[in-house]
Amino acid sequence: MAVDANSDNSAKSAPRHIAIIMDGNNRWAKERRLPGLAGHKAGVDCVKSVIEGCIEQGVGALTLFAFSSENWKRPPLEVKGLMELFKLALDRESKKLQKNNIRLRVIGDKSAFSQSLQKKIQHAEELTAGCDGLQLNIAANYGGRWDIVSAAKRVAEACVGGELALSDISEELFSEYISLSALPEPDLCIRTGGEQRISNFLIWQFAYTEFFFSDLYWPDFDKNALGQAIDSYGRRERRFGRTSEQLEAEKNA
Repeated sequence: MAVDANSDNSAKSAPRHIAIIMDGNNRWAKERRLPGLAGHKAGVDCVKSVIEGCIEQGVGALTLFAFSSENWKRPPLEVKGLMELFKLALDRESKKLQKNNIRLRVIGDKSAFSQSLQKKIQHAEELTAGCDGLQLNIAANYGGRWDIVSAAKRVAEACVGGELALSDISEELFSEYISLSALPEPDLCIRTGGEQRISNFLIWQFAYTEFFFSDLYWPDFDKNALGQAIDSYGRRERRFGRTSEQLEAEKNA
């Protein structure tokens, strides 16, 4: 899709924040009689195309579900390969991200990773901390329930420590303790691979998120496919509990 295709519509309707559940790497590899890790490697290459597409479409933030807290249950050899692939991607791409003004954040329980991987994550985050272009978030060892429980613990600690009173707790305050609180909540979530579930991803943040399910496996999902998802999003009416008539009245006010 050309950058300026339907540009007026894109400018009006492009999501501020897109979240993607990158599914189908193993099935992509299996269909080609390749080892599962080959699918994950192909998936890393696909990330670059989608990042380009987000920048071209004017998307401000992109959050990718790379490794869930449940993925530790996968075969040990596959998990080891995924960790090595994560390290390699950080080594290869961190400086490129900085050069292209892309800020990287990794969300999730990073304490479960090896010390060497944690250091690489920290280095990449610090290297890109000053970038104010696309905000790229990688969810690794992340779970939506973990996120909510972690936030609840921090709120409880603040109450016990006298920093907060029970009456201070509201949805707005609680949201400040959730991952990605500094960014707009995702406007659009894309899941590839044909499945239609959120798999414990950004549960709190998805309260009013629009969903787009693609039958494409993740390694086949490029910026053209991203453009189709954004076009679908742009044709939807987001009411946030209001009626169509109320929205129309606001537009004409």
